[in-house]
Amino acid sequence: MAEKSTFTGNISQYLSVIKASIRGDEQDFTSIPVRTAVILLAIPAILELVLESVFAVVDIFFVNKLGDQAGQVVGLTESVITIIYSVGIGMSAAATALVARRIGEKDSEAASRAGAQAILVGGLLSIVLGLPGFLFADDILQLMGAEPETVAMGANYARIMFGGNVIIIMLFLINGIFRGAGNAAIAMKSLILGNIFNILLDPLFIFGIWIFPEMGVTGAAVATTIGRFIGILYQIYHLRKASGMLHMKKQHFKPDVTLIRLLTGIATPATLQFIIASASWIILSAMIAKYGSEASAGYTNAIRLIVFFILPAWGMSNAVATLVGQNLGAKQPARAEESVMLASKYMTVFMLMVTFIFMFFPYQIVHILVPAEQVQVITYAVIALRIVSSAYIFYGIGMILNQVFNGAGDTKTPTLVYFVGFWLFQLPLAYVLHTYTTLGVTGIFWAVPIAETAMAIAIYVLYRKGSWKTIQV
Repeated sequence: MAEKSTFTGNISQYLSVIKASIRGDEQDFTSIPVRTAVILLAIPAILELVLESVFAVVDIFFVNKLGDQAGQVVGLTESVITIIYSVGIGMSAAATALVARRIGEKDSEAASRAGAQAILVGGLLSIVLGLPGFLFADDILQLMGAEPETVAMGANYARIMFGGNVIIIMLFLINGIFRGAGNAAIAMKSLILGNIFNILLDPLFIFGIWIFPEMGVTGAAVATTIGRFIGILYQIYHLRKASGMLHMKKQHFKPDVTLIRLLTGIATPATLQFIIASASWIILSAMIAKYGSEASAGYTNAIRLIVFFILPAWGMSNAVATLVGQNLGAKQPARAEESVMLASKYMTVFMLMVTFIFMFFPYQIVHILVPAEQVQVITYAVIALRIVSSAYIFYGIGMILNQVFNGAGDTKTPTLVYFVGFWLFQLPLAYVLHTYTTLGVTGIFWAVPIAETAMAIAIYVLYRKGSWKTIQV
């Protein structure tokens, strides 16, 4: 009877923690139990990433109904916008690191100033990136290989997405500020709100339903931009509300050269991390394309599944970045390390479960995306899924340890690991294995887990040296 009571009590306690994480209750993450802190931050961080991916899924779902050219417009534009995502992610990492450190030091004034300066820099960068894209949208699509008909259909779509890149950067950036302050729930809720409006507005603007104009593929850009903008309005409301640890005021936005230099010093390598990884995947895809469209489609679908199931690792790693930053600010490096080890244990269990599913039930998983009649595509997808997911645990652990350095403000170390691991090891290895061995396309597949495992080991060795504990920002 006592055991049942204990079990019921534990379930009730976990449910209470989950509810608190979704509500976004204010917490002192430098003093509450580490296990509770990890759960409180990880749940909304994971949901935030899932919701961010929903924007693209919803857009492509409705746009595909307009035909192949419309789908190509979205695909080509998204490829170029990866650069903007990179800047948003880099600025977000810098903002999280600085805000978390100041919150850990119990200096909400400095945290608010750091967040405001990050917004200022992000706004200026969006102008630099957006203006050329807005002016030369059709030229960019032509450069990407789009046919004249596709350019004519998609120029306005690309122009809106490039010109409105400030919305993308700010959504990433302000969410990073809230995560650094320990309120990942606001980041999650801003994306819930944005997605609701995107889902509602997409068919209205694309197909001209009710009083809305029929805008075709351009309507998808309008709906997505409006949806994200509404999410930003929600963020701004909470920044101005000043009910939590952030109290942004007009004077915080006065340019601070020293702080701006510090932010850009952290953000630049963090941006390069994403660009290095993205470029590597693009080059691998180009290698695989030489083996035909079926091999390429199989690999693409396998990667989509792997990326979707790795979102919890990414969310968990973002939670770790906040805990590392705040606890280092509070002069509690041992507690920061404890949060890393606990998150790694959770991640190992999750990754083992997913690896088991991918290894023993790959056909059932692949059928979610690929129709049964595409036999060769399924065959390639299954092979790629099994090979690439063989190092799934290392992907998750590597992401968490990378975010330890990012959260501490040392974005240069993981960037160096990425550069060596992706460009100096993974790409040459893939080329050698598929060109000079009998492995063929599977040689390219095998280069991924081998390189990811090597990078995870390298970042673990650097993590164990403990230099991240002494970083000053």
